[in-house]
Amino acid sequence: MAGFAESIRNIWSVKELRERILYTLGLLIIYRLGTHVTLPGVDATALAQVRAQEGGGGLFGFLDMFVGGAFKQAGIFALGIMPYITASIIIQLMGAVVPYFQKLQREGEEGRRRITQLTRYGTIGITALQSIGYAINLLAGATGRAVVINSTLFTITTVVVLTAGTAFVMWLGERISEDGIGNGISLIIMIGIIAFLPQALANEVSLIGDNIFILLVEIGVWVLVTGAVVLVSQGMRRIPVQYAKRVTGRKVQGGTTQYLPLRVNAAGVMPIIFAQSIMFIPSTIASFFPNNATMQQVGAWFSDISGMGYSAFFFVVVVFFTYFYTAITVNPQEMADTMKRQGGFIPGIRPGKQTSEFIDTILTRITLPGSIFLGIVAILPAFAMRAGVSQGFAMFYGGTSLLILVQVTLDTLQQVESHLLMRHYDGFMKSGKMRSRRQGM
Repeated sequence: MAGFAESIRNIWSVKELRERILYTLGLLIIYRLGTHVTLPGVDATALAQVRAQEGGGGLFGFLDMFVGGAFKQAGIFALGIMPYITASIIIQLMGAVVPYFQKLQREGEEGRRRITQLTRYGTIGITALQSIGYAINLLAGATGRAVVINSTLFTITTVVVLTAGTAFVMWLGERISEDGIGNGISLIIMIGIIAFLPQALANEVSLIGDNIFILLVEIGVWVLVTGAVVLVSQGMRRIPVQYAKRVTGRKVQGGTTQYLPLRVNAAGVMPIIFAQSIMFIPSTIASFFPNNATMQQVGAWFSDISGMGYSAFFFVVVVFFTYFYTAITVNPQEMADTMKRQGGFIPGIRPGKQTSEFIDTILTRITLPGSIFLGIVAILPAFAMRAGVSQGFAMFYGGTSLLILVQVTLDTLQQVESHLLMRHYDGFMKSGKMRSRRQGM
């Protein structure tokens, strides 16, 4: 504990790191304050009463978690950063099949700037379309009573305000990434998820009552699952790479052995996000056919997130998308070509095609346990609910929420670790095994 306190003091003794952390916290506070600002023309009190009667869950409950409650409250940040995530996914997928985007990816810094600009334009377009749907959804049903102005005027103002709100949140994320600490977009998503944790824990405590033993067991299982996610997220297969000696002037370069790290979970949290989006489509389509019994049955089946059939199908979809996303983001051929240009080779493997095939084989093998683990983590909330845990608290036992919390926390700690090590301080976790420390050894 003394070492941890010393690391905290080291953080605050570095002026640049201290300013970055305070800057990040300030922008995150601005974002959280904005989630409580209601859209023009909405009676916040009336809307809260309607939402209390409706309850949570389903697609809207899932989206609401990522925007810190702004979706149900009809806040100016109701769409949050999700349109940016959608635009980024679309651009990334197009980079795997469209030659123009493949060319941009190979153009270095200039290409990345162009891709970033296209992602911003895509974010604005997606937000405008989603804003129209959000306004229509808010005007329909019981929530329409909370709208106190003309429907046409409300739709126009909602589109303008929500689009501006998402653009502002996107700007906050970029500012945090550039001048703060950590990945700004990821931190904004994480802070929205964390906002749900105290309420979910309080609801679970009230549901359990005086049975403290059950609560301790639930928290213990939660800690174990979180530890397992951290372990797999940090897990990697290191392939030794030998670099040939080269003589440059009077200096001899190369001749050393380095390692090519291949992560067990190279796809991160994206497969669960893709799979969850796919699982929501049938229930969303069924909502447009309230009088069709077959569609309603299909919608009910895909809405029952604690059902065994739903969990089995969800598991298979997550495993499929893990392989799919790994295939489009990790390019063994490009790794082999880069290695060959730099004079590196894997011992016992010929450079070029054989190296590419070797990396692809290793990647396929380690992706299998990674995808199975990711599928298990995705369906853990369903098993937690079947065991009696409330839905709100069960969402933190796995799925997108837990993976985002773990990965964003690890990435942020690694950045803090790097700042401390550059200034000759001990790392944030002296006895830990942060990836940055391992790679520097």
